[in-house]
Amino acid sequence: MNKKNFNDLVSTVSLIILISLNLIGQNPIQVDWKVNKTLEHPYLFFSENDIPVLRQRIASSSEASKIMQKLQVECNRLLYTPVGHPPPQSKNPRYDGDGQYNSWIRLLRDGMVELAFMYQMTKEQWYADKAFEFAEALCDEPKWLIKAHEFPIIYDRIWPWNALNDDDQVVFNYDIRTGDIASEMAMAYDWLYSALSKRQRDQMRGAMLEKAILLARNNYDYHWWSTSYKCNWNTICWSGMGLASMALLTENPELIDVVIETYKRNTLFLNELGNDGGWQEGRGYWAYGMRAAIYYIEAMDRLSDGVYSLYEHPKLKSYPVDFALYGLTGYFGDGKGDVVGSTHLINKLIEKTNDPDAAWYRSELMGKGKDLFDIIWPVPPVDPIEPSVASRHFSSIDWAFMRTDFLDKDHFTVACKAGYNDDPHHGHLDIGQFSIYWKGQYFITDHGRGKYVYDEKYFNNARWDYPIANSAGHNVVYVNGEQQISAKYKDEPWKEGVGGKILNFRTAPDLDYTLMDPSKAYPGNELKSWKRHLVLVKPNVLVLLDEVHSDANAEIEARFHPGVNLEVHQNFSTLKDDHGNLMAILPFNGQPKMESGSHAYLPVKKDAELIWIPYMSSILKATKTSTIMGHVIVPVDDIEHASQILKDISFSDCQTKKSKRLSFKYQNQDIELTFEEGENGLVLKK
Repeated sequence: MNKKNFNDLVSTVSLIILISLNLIGQNPIQVDWKVNKTLEHPYLFFSENDIPVLRQRIASSSEASKIMQKLQVECNRLLYTPVGHPPPQSKNPRYDGDGQYNSWIRLLRDGMVELAFMYQMTKEQWYADKAFEFAEALCDEPKWLIKAHEFPIIYDRIWPWNALNDDDQVVFNYDIRTGDIASEMAMAYDWLYSALSKRQRDQMRGAMLEKAILLARNNYDYHWWSTSYKCNWNTICWSGMGLASMALLTENPELIDVVIETYKRNTLFLNELGNDGGWQEGRGYWAYGMRAAIYYIEAMDRLSDGVYSLYEHPKLKSYPVDFALYGLTGYFGDGKGDVVGSTHLINKLIEKTNDPDAAWYRSELMGKGKDLFDIIWPVPPVDPIEPSVASRHFSSIDWAFMRTDFLDKDHFTVACKAGYNDDPHHGHLDIGQFSIYWKGQYFITDHGRGKYVYDEKYFNNARWDYPIANSAGHNVVYVNGEQQISAKYKDEPWKEGVGGKILNFRTAPDLDYTLMDPSKAYPGNELKSWKRHLVLVKPNVLVLLDEVHSDANAEIEARFHPGVNLEVHQNFSTLKDDHGNLMAILPFNGQPKMESGSHAYLPVKKDAELIWIPYMSSILKATKTSTIMGHVIVPVDDIEHASQILKDISFSDCQTKKSKRLSFKYQNQDIELTFEEGENGLVLKK
């Protein structure tokens, strides 16, 4: 270990950092901090004194024991696995790449970290020697970039919110893979330190400096992601740089400036979490970003003895896993609707917040841990408690989820969203979108991100030509075919207020209600205004009521995308899965015409196969400037059952003629809903 006067040097650097943070001028965060302790590797996630505890955990916990057994056989295989040479990369990897280079890089990354951890658990030198072979191969790579993130391809991307200088971006030498590898190299360096020669340590140290830290240090804001705090790239890139700098403080204590800068930037990232835990990019990107952030947060917490603990950030502490849990089936944008988050990430969030909802999510929905970090961060002793209310409105992003409970697959989960079309990076033009999850699958679905990993044009303006991203491919309303617009196009200024709001959300044991106004997501030429009412009569009746204002004689269309087999009958449609479960879409009011259609989807990929995306439309001709379209969506026994329900539906004016009443019978239940006329249209009567 370098024997410099560590604390004196850090003290000097801290004063410089205070000045630089104030010069940035964007939400300055003052930090005056010294590392007042001797650093001896390992120290990022555990110390030498913690190793007996980890070994005891492996011996006493069946989960940890099984993970260790798996690691043992994997590492024994890796001992005899040739590191090999880098496979050639295509100039256009998302068009004609074969993925071999990415697989090779993944082998190096995983092998390095797993073998380094195995060395710490066993102190067997051969694991350290082989781990260094994998690390050395990574060090020898000229860049730690994903090829598609280099200038020729990424330059035409539409930049997300708050990217400095918007479309004037020219520096692309640091990306999310860079951040991830920097984090992993830091772990390996920390764990292998005592087993390596000075030359080997310096090779890893030099790589972290050259290929990550010094690419951005003191030039931070030339990188588009540096201020895009609503984007997962932001924390992935900052956390990798910060963790690598923490690992190198024994040799390069002057890097305390990077540690503090990354603390500030991760604070600004966490500031952009919703007050309810919502994350506009979607649940998958929440999980990816938080996984990277938690490594930084944990190491910073340990290094500062809890003085600078981002676990105390109110956005993280109050709603640690709410978006993952209550947002289930929120398959919006490029995100995910299934269970998200690594088990060890959720373990750590539970440990730091004692949140019973998070513990329930981990216990009931995630299964056993499988990662080495599940040994380091095991399931904490927090009693899981199933939430008493399963529905949730994330007002920070205007997504809503209506359900009876979380686990019964025989019950509907209805997900819907308003919000703004101001995420050209991972958002879709889908304001007013909804889906129905039933019997373990989406009967009415969102088609998500498609093949975007294998399509180098998906993040450019061409994105809005794809049916999976534009409004044509979503379950929304159209007037004369007019589609939604984006708040941002390449080389054009941002438009404010493009999108919609959830105006009303209620949840009760028998009924949930969401009222959305997506009007401002459209140009306003054909669709003058639109309000969408979704009423879940629990557990399995959804009433969809659309109020549309347009010119008289306009064609109004409500579109539905099935996740199962679709059949359009004379005056209703059915959705049927492979197990014979049947759902009916029953239109009422105005006798709309029912039609089926399909979108042609072909990603920009060599040898891509054409995909047809089916949909069903209810189409009405407006007879006046205000039109109400309605649909009842329910499970049915057969076609005759669907026909009988449709015949029984009554939608009429109340006596005051300022309200509308919907009534029908379903499963021996008389369902009656009254929508009262208010200043801005109808509202479900309480």
